[in-house]
Amino acid sequence: MARKADSAKPGSPIIIKKYANRRLYNTQSSKYITLDFLAELTRKDVEFKVIDAKTGDDITHSVLTQIIMEEENGGKSMLPVNFLRQIIALYGDSMQGLVPQFLESSMDNFRKNQKQVQDVIENALTSGPFGHIAKQNIEMMKAARDALVPNLGGLGSKKEKVGENLDDLKKQMAELQAKIDKLSGE
Repeated sequence: MARKADSAKPGSPIIIKKYANRRLYNTQSSKYITLDFLAELTRKDVEFKVIDAKTGDDITHSVLTQIIMEEENGGKSMLPVNFLRQIIALYGDSMQGLVPQFLESSMDNFRKNQKQVQDVIENALTSGPFGHIAKQNIEMMKAARDALVPNLGGLGSKKEKVGENLDDLKKQMAELQAKIDKLSGE
């Protein structure tokens, strides 16, 4: 009977159980998973909830924080030191209760605007005499991203190789854009 309670209903978050040995178990797929897999679910806006298998406590917050720490320590620093200091300084402050709402609202707005910025950049790249080449390259990049990103959760140590490949592709795109700009200016 407990098995049915674990399975996710449509529209409800996936339940992940974390055991004392630090292993994560996806109750929907009945498989053990990694923090990288949870990071990918987060990037895809898939809702999940992490439950301590022994106590039944919701530990999603601490697991998400752990994912951020691993990303930051893995060379993908995104959070500036001064920002981290400011966050720490707000703990215990009278404004502490407002900070989560402010940060969540700010991030929601950023993500909404992110798509608009990407569209503007794409339009800037694809206009001009070599626009069709840029469009083809953008489509190839999207196809490569879509082919690689869903499988990152299972790659484990190969994740660094994927990151290097993406960095190479970004560099090639920047070089191509520089050539396009140079040709457009002639």
